[in-house]
Amino acid sequence: MTLDPRAALSSFVAALETHLETAAVSRGEDDPAVVEAYERVAEAFAAYDDALMDAYGEVTPLEVYDEELVDDEDDDDEDDDDEEDDGEPYLGLDDEEYDVDPTPRG
Repeated sequence: MTLDPRAALSSFVAALETHLETAAVSRGEDDPAVVEAYERVAEAFAAYDDALMDAYGEVTPLEVYDEELVDDEDDDDEDDDDEEDDGEPYLGLDDEEYDVDPTPRG
């Protein structure tokens, strides 16, 4: 069932307001009420984004933050560093770092 984008937007805004109210009286970083409000914001946003796509073929420029994906991306960045970064800009290979083919072309 496709939601009306206007109704989905209203639900999204209500979820944001609830999250704000809950965060204002938070009892710590892992407050279950804030976690639940956070999840409702994510669900309401996804419903709004889907309704917008279904009705108008448009999306928002936003994405739901997924902590697991961020952790995976951080691990990938570490794998890309084969050599130490000395802070110098890359200027290409030095002469001794590549072979030149002496055979003439043409």
